[in-house]
Amino acid sequence: MAIHLYKTSTPSTRNGAVDSQVKSNPRNNLIYGQHHCSKGRNARGIITAGHRGGGHKRLYRKIDFRRNEKDIYGRIVTIEYDPNRNAYICLIHYGDGEKRYILHPRGAIIGDTIVSGTEVPIKMGNALPLSAISSSTSRKPYALEEACTVWEEVLIDQKEESTSTDMPLGTAIHNIEITLGKGGQLARAAGAVAKLIAKEGKSATLKLPSGEVRLISKNCSATVGQVGNVGVNQKSLGRAGSKCWLGKRPVVRGVVMNPVDHPHGGGEGRAPIGRKKTRNPLGLSCTWKKK
Repeated sequence: MAIHLYKTSTPSTRNGAVDSQVKSNPRNNLIYGQHHCSKGRNARGIITAGHRGGGHKRLYRKIDFRRNEKDIYGRIVTIEYDPNRNAYICLIHYGDGEKRYILHPRGAIIGDTIVSGTEVPIKMGNALPLSAISSSTSRKPYALEEACTVWEEVLIDQKEESTSTDMPLGTAIHNIEITLGKGGQLARAAGAVAKLIAKEGKSATLKLPSGEVRLISKNCSATVGQVGNVGVNQKSLGRAGSKCWLGKRPVVRGVVMNPVDHPHGGGEGRAPIGRKKTRNPLGLSCTWKKK
């Protein structure tokens, strides 16, 4: 990821830092209509999550979390921006003519090949069950590789891949299924990565990005590698308007509000909160209580 720093020529571009290499040009058959969000309100219109509202219109991209194009090689054609997530997505052209979006794995570039199945090489971007058997490319299990009509030359590297009989412990994975066939639900954010730390019986033990250790069925699939856009926290929007485009509203201190809006509000001029302990907007204590 290349970070572009703006020159401080105008106030609107001062201290801004964005990615200059990723564009957004989605395919019409891979997007839904306008993606509406609740703006932090519930069904009754009451604010349940603060500092949300506005934002630019979005088109939802159809992401292939299931990776059910089995034993068919695909090539990364583009790497695009997705307004609905902080990770990038990449367009895949498969050998049978299918086109799909997947999460962009870290280190993947345009022209790389990926594949999903039960017996595929343990390689970045490949999707396979946690108990899959890996084999070398000399086994040649991919019939559609020969009948590929999307591109003339076969872009498969014929080097020897991993020949282990199981996904090794310590493998970095993302886009992990919880329920078999439902699609990946864990470790999908930018820079997210989980680690396979143990296997026992029909279950595998994973360490998730949050630090949680969780048991998952060995038959559930996962994608090898880490989600891309690791440096998302290094970006600086540079101005408040860019923050509003993302649907994020300003954060205001309670002490400068009116008493009707916050327990800390009110007073003449600059006044203290008027309480022994701090309170949240609901009036509940924010101070930790010793048990």
